[in-house]
Amino acid sequence: MARKNVMQVKEKKDRYQVAYIPGDDSGFDVMEAAMIVMQALNPPIDWVRADMGWCMWEKSCKEYPEGDPRRNTVPPETIEKVKNTDATLMAAITSKSGVKGFKSAILQLRQMFDLYINFRPAKLYPGISTPLKGDPNIDIVVFRENTEDLYSAVEWRPLPKEMFDLHPGMERFKDKEEVAVSWRVFSKEGCDRIIRAAFEYAKANGLTSVVSCNKANVIRATCGLMKERFLEIAKEYPEIEAREENADATAMWLLKNPENYQVIVTSNVFGDILSDEASQLIGGLGFSPSGNIGDNAAVFEPSHGSVPKYAHP
Repeated sequence: MARKNVMQVKEKKDRYQVAYIPGDDSGFDVMEAAMIVMQALNPPIDWVRADMGWCMWEKSCKEYPEGDPRRNTVPPETIEKVKNTDATLMAAITSKSGVKGFKSAILQLRQMFDLYINFRPAKLYPGISTPLKGDPNIDIVVFRENTEDLYSAVEWRPLPKEMFDLHPGMERFKDKEEVAVSWRVFSKEGCDRIIRAAFEYAKANGLTSVVSCNKANVIRATCGLMKERFLEIAKEYPEIEAREENADATAMWLLKNPENYQVIVTSNVFGDILSDEASQLIGGLGFSPSGNIGDNAAVFEPSHGSVPKYAHP
């Protein structure tokens, strides 16, 4: 039985406008194949091309000097196309570390359009091999908070001297040669809406359990907040079993007993890791889609990367 969507179409139309982003490297090849399929299916969609990613970063670096804000992976015209279409289909893009001024394109879209749900289903289909023994029933959906946590882009390298006085725990780092800090930012609103989305999805699809994964036993402030909100919101759904686990334990149990999981809700970083692990159980990242969903926009993408070494020359 097909499951109900996490995001319902707000306005029924005879035709929809969907932006498509070819991406980088093998993303071009995958999108080309996807468009062949779409032409055969002929859905009521008008496709609008947009571009972003490493290819646009290189283009903007040739056009604008260092430090110019127009040097970006996401050009203004792409932002307008995402804003003014009904949804966006994106191929894999390339993100390289250690490049001065470079900002991840997908992280920018997630924060710009408040795409707070990362919807990551992992379902084992007939005929697809799994590394697990036996014939496991794997049908898991990970709800990953998509705008906060360590991916909030609040970072310092090197850390300014005045920052060492913000917390007593920083005292032992004062004499270190180089210190870098990435803030792990959680908000009550951010926790509440991803947790409630997970429970609403479970309720709409007749599922019986939602598992929250955190490390509240160690990361007491941020994970503690998410744990508290999970247990509080769970009271609104008495018909659904609410389990709370340490994220590292979940990583183990996913391999041992994946059939015990239906819906997992977790923070940005833990969700990134656990959803990739779940994908490997059902054939790999190529079989696992990813939806970046907000209240007013949605961007759908593959879970795999752009794998430049496999790209068509």
